[in-house]
Amino acid sequence: MRISTAEAKNRLPELLRDAERGEEITITRHGRPVARLGPVPAERGKVQLGTMKGRVHFLPGWDEPITEQELLGKRS
Repeated sequence: MRISTAEAKNRLPELLRDAERGEEITITRHGRPVARLGPVPAERGKVQLGTMKGRVHFLPGWDEPITEQELLGKRS
């Protein structure tokens, strides 16, 4: 939806409800877009370090160098 600044000023509570429902509103001045009103992105969970501790195990030799052929899955 596109709406002028004057109309946005008069209808702000209604526009906020529309944004809460997921609608994006472009506010214009003299026909040119100047702002966008929309829903706030969902909050992401906090990162907690150490949550995988004890769950990941590396096999012996996992860090040994490999050839380019091995990397590309080519057989000799």
